[in-house]
Amino acid sequence: MRSLDFAPLYRTTVGFDHLSSLLDAVSRSDNAAGGYPPYNIELLEKDSYRITMAVAGFTQEELDIQAEQQTLTVKGKRETDSTEHNYLHQGIAARNFERRFQLAEHIEVTAARLENGLLHIDLVREIPEAMKPKRIPIGNGNGKLIDVNEDRNAA
Repeated sequence: MRSLDFAPLYRTTVGFDHLSSLLDAVSRSDNAAGGYPPYNIELLEKDSYRITMAVAGFTQEELDIQAEQQTLTVKGKRETDSTEHNYLHQGIAARNFERRFQLAEHIEVTAARLENGLLHIDLVREIPEAMKPKRIPIGNGNGKLIDVNEDRNAA
């Protein structure tokens, strides 16, 4: 595994010191999962995403999705099968899993559905009104101050 040197980044930025720990955590979790189950991350629209995971053989009751802070965790825990099987070839994975996704700020899970062995998780970026850009009106020089909030409410 390669290690990245973030020293040049730290010389010219402020507040990005958490970036190296985030990249390390993502790298560790991806290696631990071993690529199972396979998944896609799709950009549907500008601020709309979908994660699709191949979870063939899992029922809704065996899957658990949790969003906490900026981490989305998807777990699959199969019921133990007491029947004895004599497989000549077993290519369908039937193991438990836990897959974590690091979410950017203001990304919210809006829906999840299981369809034909695929788990679809829809996400959207919801930027709070206070963080959206706002237009600041310019006064005409007569000394009268303009209330920015009053102008925004009128729009």
